[in-house]
Amino acid sequence: MSSTIPSSGAPVPNWDAGLLPCIVQDGRSGAVLMLAWMTQEAWAKTLQTGQAWFWSRSRQALWRKGETSGHTQRVVDIRVDCDGDAILLQVVPQGPACHTGRLSCFYRAQDGEERTTHGPVLSRLEAVIEDRKRTLPPGSYTASLLRGGFGAIAEKIVEEAGEVVQAGRLESDERVAEESADLLYHLLVLLAARGVPLTRVLDVLSARGA
Repeated sequence: MSSTIPSSGAPVPNWDAGLLPCIVQDGRSGAVLMLAWMTQEAWAKTLQTGQAWFWSRSRQALWRKGETSGHTQRVVDIRVDCDGDAILLQVVPQGPACHTGRLSCFYRAQDGEERTTHGPVLSRLEAVIEDRKRTLPPGSYTASLLRGGFGAIAEKIVEEAGEVVQAGRLESDERVAEESADLLYHLLVLLAARGVPLTRVLDVLSARGA
């Protein structure tokens, strides 16, 4: 994922309509956070500052996300759809996107029930592991691994990798899935211990292609 927003040579939205919908997505987890509106001036301010700026239809004014709540959104990538009439901002949010205090504005399901918005499983797990690393709560298996240091974590990875191979050779598909989940979890703990974000690993995979 790019760490900078587009240059002036990047594709530009079609501003004939004057006001374009802007989808805001968490650039780390992929969770959809909100839908806002952009004018050409809001677009320019977003490019200039690296912060999300929008147009308020109710107040008829420009506004920077978080200017009153403190819940700002740092822009890490901007995309324009194929027709140039919709914008996608990928951001790193500082706090919840919704004025209700929820992570995402899209928390209400069609059946009327409230749903928690999550990103991909690995990103969610990475966030939990980072929290355990910061707080080291007693009784936490993750915290105990992190206290044990690199050697303890590496030993578990070797053990879990062996169990994946064993399951792959002799056991059921369910066991292969379970042992693979254990291996991925311990690998994420290792990445956290080293301070290597999951996105860096995904960038390497993306660059390698098929």
